[in-house]
Amino acid sequence: MYSWQSTFAVIQSQIVQFLHAAGQMLPAILLGILAVICCYFIARPLSFLLLKPLGYISESRLLHLVVRRFISTLIILFGLYIFLRLAGLTEFAVAVMSGTGLLGLILGFAFKDIAENFISSLLLSVQRPFRIDDVIEVNGHLGVVKKVTARATTLVDFDGNHIQIPNATVYKNTIKNLTANPKMRGSFTLGIGYDNNIKQAQQLALTVISNQKAVLNDPVPQVLINDLGSATLNFTIYFWVNSEEHSVLKVASQLMRELVNELTDHGISMPDDARERVLLNSQGEDLYPARHESGRTEKVPTPPKKKRPSQVTASSVDDVSSDTDEIREQAEKSRDPEQGSNII
Repeated sequence: MYSWQSTFAVIQSQIVQFLHAAGQMLPAILLGILAVICCYFIARPLSFLLLKPLGYISESRLLHLVVRRFISTLIILFGLYIFLRLAGLTEFAVAVMSGTGLLGLILGFAFKDIAENFISSLLLSVQRPFRIDDVIEVNGHLGVVKKVTARATTLVDFDGNHIQIPNATVYKNTIKNLTANPKMRGSFTLGIGYDNNIKQAQQLALTVISNQKAVLNDPVPQVLINDLGSATLNFTIYFWVNSEEHSVLKVASQLMRELVNELTDHGISMPDDARERVLLNSQGEDLYPARHESGRTEKVPTPPKKKRPSQVTASSVDDVSSDTDEIREQAEKSRDPEQGSNII
């Protein structure tokens, strides 16, 4: 009976001491909780206030978001530190603050690639080497920029495919922006026979190119001799177009058609490199002539080809409009392959 009473007395004294200590610490704990709540609610407006000077330096939305969240996190951690200090857990508070830095270092090594892509997205957002709807070429991929998120850059190529390139790859590789300067040069080769007037052929080609409305006069087009072939003297035709309005491939196709017609009309030959081997006997006669039933040599007629009804209109053949707008329209109508808002 005595042991029960003594044990109960010890427990009672312990409870009294705990309640007494809790009563003494209660104001400090309540004050600490109030500090955490206050820091939580003032973190967002205070981060916006501290971030205002950054708006004069950079307009990057991603950079603003990251800095704002970083400041908010620091303010909330400061409130937690005050709570632990007021609760009498000073050593634990120091351990938490130092552990936060250690945890960040561990996570940095564990998620190195993710961090690299995120930092690259920050740099792309600040430097802005391209914009949405620009035509760029990165790491061998050519297409229209549809989206740039914190992880990857999405291109829509001219076959309609979506290509996602990690931002670290985009930032570390050469970026070829085809939209920054809308003027784009095209070229193709045209061969004429050696028996023609070369200067006249050059003048005719320049006249045809200059009369094409899609070809720019500045820089001026050029018709240059670049090769002496086995059967032809080869010209290289250089011309410039506005890639935002016209397609280089379509303009080149139309120019080739017009040049062939114009040179043919002026009697300028355009032979090919085809060769025919003829075997002759000792008298100089063809060993394998094509013969008729009567024994006379004549060419074997080729059967006429059946004509198919053409479904291509003249307007579609003469179309030289740019394909970029079509790809942009397809990109707008297509499903978004990645969630997240644009950062540029």
